[in-house]
Amino acid sequence: LALPIRGLHPALDGFRIVQLSDFHLYPYTQLGFLCQAVAQASALQPDLIVLTGDYVTLDVEAIHELAPVLATLNARHGVFSVLGNHDLWTNRRAIEAAFAQERLPLLVNQRIPITVGAGHLHVAGLDDGWSGQADLRATLDGMPADEPALLLIHEPDLFDDYAQDPRVALQLSGHSHGGQVRITGKKPRILPHLGRKYEQGLYRIGDTWLYTNRGLGYTSVPVRINCPPEITEITLTR
Repeated sequence: LALPIRGLHPALDGFRIVQLSDFHLYPYTQLGFLCQAVAQASALQPDLIVLTGDYVTLDVEAIHELAPVLATLNARHGVFSVLGNHDLWTNRRAIEAAFAQERLPLLVNQRIPITVGAGHLHVAGLDDGWSGQADLRATLDGMPADEPALLLIHEPDLFDDYAQDPRVALQLSGHSHGGQVRITGKKPRILPHLGRKYEQGLYRIGDTWLYTNRGLGYTSVPVRINCPPEITEITLTR
């Protein structure tokens, strides 16, 4: 997927991002499958890998199996992650501690500038938008107006608000699982709060893009119909 980004510096033309989301380790999603997905993501040799939340489902202890696997991810400019609603509903402190132990950067209303040659791309990670304290204004405070931000937030439907900030060039989200079960041509019957409007794929408001990843794992039922697990690869272009 190639996305034209307004104001993209020539040094960032062709910059490749791989997104993984909604791992949901246990009870239905198994570690071996997630290991395969992680290996595939690194094999793409991207410039950046981003993880957009929901690492566990009900059992926070599962993070101690998953975090070391995530720590094997490899991208030229690093791996960055944000939290999802299930991470907060189980035990956010335990998730944060597991990420810290594996030295996996977890952004909670934080912004990291990435420099490629003379070009800059800002990775802005927000706290969970449903049960956390997501704060875009504080996260982008002091950021140059002419440099693009890549926004990571678990819930896609907050796009309507965040697209109003001209610095946000691309929002990457997950959360919806694409509904997991899609009857051809119809919107899925079961979609979560803040994942009902932009449930899968690519959307645009003005010059700002949103991509909603269908995720890797399962919640509630161990079934996917017309809605396979997803690893997203996005190339930024001028």
